[in-house]
Amino acid sequence: MAIRSPCGRRENDAMEPARASEMNDTDLQLFEEARPRLLGLAYRILGSRADAEDAVQDCFLKWRDAERSQIRTPAAWLSSVCTRRCLDIKRAADRVRVDYVGPWLPEPIHPATPPAVDGKLAASLTTAFLLLLERLTSRERAAYLLHEIFDQSYAEIAAMLEMEEVACRKLVSRARQNIDRDKVRHITPRETQDSLLRAFQSAIMSGSITQLSALLSSDIRLMTDTGGKTVAATRVLEGEDVFSALSRAHVWWEGCQWAITDMNGGRGAILTKNGQPALTISLACNEAGLVGDIFITLNPDKLARLEPVNIH
Repeated sequence: MAIRSPCGRRENDAMEPARASEMNDTDLQLFEEARPRLLGLAYRILGSRADAEDAVQDCFLKWRDAERSQIRTPAAWLSSVCTRRCLDIKRAADRVRVDYVGPWLPEPIHPATPPAVDGKLAASLTTAFLLLLERLTSRERAAYLLHEIFDQSYAEIAAMLEMEEVACRKLVSRARQNIDRDKVRHITPRETQDSLLRAFQSAIMSGSITQLSALLSSDIRLMTDTGGKTVAATRVLEGEDVFSALSRAHVWWEGCQWAITDMNGGRGAILTKNGQPALTISLACNEAGLVGDIFITLNPDKLARLEPVNIH
């Protein structure tokens, strides 16, 4: 099995010195400039930073071995290779996820340079939006992201997905209708997100139901991703069940250090214990400024790569 190195490469995919020397600085720079965009595309398709980095590394290897002088539009070529590799990985991941224990959440990601909070790059990184994408087929998801988020033309997307342009337009239209029904329309400013997270921390650690009630909407939902590797609810909690669970959280999270930071296009909290990440928390707010969804990741496999990364 391939082993992923700290920089995102897998050890047995590392470039051989002789092969690496065949790439000139311009070709290498072109790929490195495209890497954040490719990683952003792959992450949104796959919901996993680890898998996304694998897809981008595979894309690099193909770029290294390609007849680059014959490639007219490198950006489109790279997007095409990355998309096809992501679809292969997604099919395999979907088969494995059938046996996933409890709710599944995208792997939290910490952008090194967070996108503008009111932009579509930020909105399409949020946990709530990535969960909406789960409604789509893999091809719908890829086509929607390429057109709506990364501004690729229908002709380019059709070529990537090996389909007619008319069929591609229908694919994107169908995906857009599915997503737009429940897509969050309002933008919560960063300052408001920080205030809510601080208030949430205070309410949780004090065990105060009164404080929680002032923050949470009446139709509040709580999703906790453990992957079956830690103890937590194995279903989505709603309403009073959320209050009941959170009223005990101060006991579970005693001794944790809270750090509010950039996460998934917005703000979130990383809780560490003994210097190691224990969980992440992100919130989704409604138009009234109340928390409508709480997303908690406890799966240790998804907490292993929380260092900042350049992603668009």
